[in-house]
Amino acid sequence: MDISRLPFSVFPMLSKFDRAYAEQTTTFEKFYKYSVDFQSFKQAIADKSKENIDRALLVSVLKKQYSTFDTEGVGAEQIEKLLDPQTFTVTTAHQPSLLTGPLYFVYKIFSTIKLSEQVSKHYPQQKFVPVFVIGGEDHDFEEVNSISIFNKKITWQQSDIEGGAVGMMRTSSLQNVLAELKMTLGESERAQHIYSVIEKAYTSHELYQDATQELLHQLFGSYGLVVLNMNHAELKRRFIPIMEKEIVEQPSKKLVETTQKELENMGYKAQAFARDINLFYLRENLRERIVEENGIYRALNTEYVWQSQADILKELNETPQYFSPNVVLRPLFQEYILPNLAYIGGGGELAYWLERKAQFTHFGVNFPMLIRRNSVLFLDKASQDRMKKLDIQLSDLLDNTEILVKKYVARQASSPLSMEDEKKVLSEILDKILAKVLTVDASLEKAVLAEKTKQLQSIDALEARVLKAEKQKHETSLNQLKALQQKLFPNGGLQERTDNILPIYLKHGEAFFDVLHAELNPLENGFIIISES
Repeated sequence: MDISRLPFSVFPMLSKFDRAYAEQTTTFEKFYKYSVDFQSFKQAIADKSKENIDRALLVSVLKKQYSTFDTEGVGAEQIEKLLDPQTFTVTTAHQPSLLTGPLYFVYKIFSTIKLSEQVSKHYPQQKFVPVFVIGGEDHDFEEVNSISIFNKKITWQQSDIEGGAVGMMRTSSLQNVLAELKMTLGESERAQHIYSVIEKAYTSHELYQDATQELLHQLFGSYGLVVLNMNHAELKRRFIPIMEKEIVEQPSKKLVETTQKELENMGYKAQAFARDINLFYLRENLRERIVEENGIYRALNTEYVWQSQADILKELNETPQYFSPNVVLRPLFQEYILPNLAYIGGGGELAYWLERKAQFTHFGVNFPMLIRRNSVLFLDKASQDRMKKLDIQLSDLLDNTEILVKKYVARQASSPLSMEDEKKVLSEILDKILAKVLTVDASLEKAVLAEKTKQLQSIDALEARVLKAEKQKHETSLNQLKALQQKLFPNGGLQERTDNILPIYLKHGEAFFDVLHAELNPLENGFIIISES
């Protein structure tokens, strides 16, 4: 496969923030702690070494979580490394998307794996482990319950009785997904292999979070990835001091909103809505926000009520697993538990991480290096052949469809279709007529201007008719052009946000993973284009 890169700035579907941060400008220098380079890791290592990370607890939890599936070889070794005070992590996180969700889910993982390897070469006295944190406590089921394979949508239908955290939903409701997936993948050797991996993961565990953990281990464990599910009672117990402060002092809202206002003054909108208490109450089929009014605490839309601060703190200390950090507090939870140096995420994620630096300082937790994951466009051979036949470049497809079509038709026309020069000449003539009229009767000005507008509009209409006629000559090519653009940039967005990895896997198997492993590098700027050869 051939590898090339394009500047992030040429992709209009990326946000203003994403383009600015990806290009590594100093715009946001105030809002992060470390610049994104290998030299910064030296200070990050020194800072994180000062924190009291309970490594024994972390390893114990991971071993329990991994105990139900094969962790021989790389997986077991990586977990054991975390006991060493000279071992640090490079981390990414995501919701437990169905069947790995959109392509960027996989790109995040390989960005993290590659960076941990690169940092290891620069700092051989330390060890570095890539970690994927499952955001299983999220409750937005609609964000994770479907994937697109061969333009076919496979959807996990939620049981009427299930709700709450996605990770705690039952895998028994995935039977229809597996049946549809098997039929969609077909009977090739690769299809049977990947289906068997998925089926085993989704049928060997009662809860979806555990199934996702095994699936990711089976797919990426051989590359050194460790997968952590933080929805665990003992990890929550370790986090009690932070949750207590959030309940008693309620500092996060003010700290985050102050930073958000600074960013808004720079033209960047707020990413996450901070609450007075940024915790949810978590039970089976239930995840509801905790609120406080006049000293009484309750979980919204439930009968769970604590009559005093002492009551809720008592339950927090007795059953911390019932308390769940929301998006504002979750980064703190992750960094409080892990010996982490850097977080790798997409533009949207990093935008809300930048709102957290003051919050981290307040709670005494080190703020990690923030690194944008790699973005990738996979350009299959059929698409390349179509581009060659249509005589277009990838950059042409970045225009919106209307502009793309106009440019294509103009290139194919035997004579120029634009009448801008003619309109300019006509406008000048009409301006001379107006000047002559004004010397005779100024009251006729409006009439002349109206006639000018009418004449120019007539030229516009004629130009549109000529363009339409030319389009009809190239109808087949234009349909191919629009289909190609839709394939590579679905609905005007990025391929990596829509398509799933499985169609590529069916063609290339783990060889595509090896390409990602070799070529992704989150410290190297640019949008990666992988062209199938």
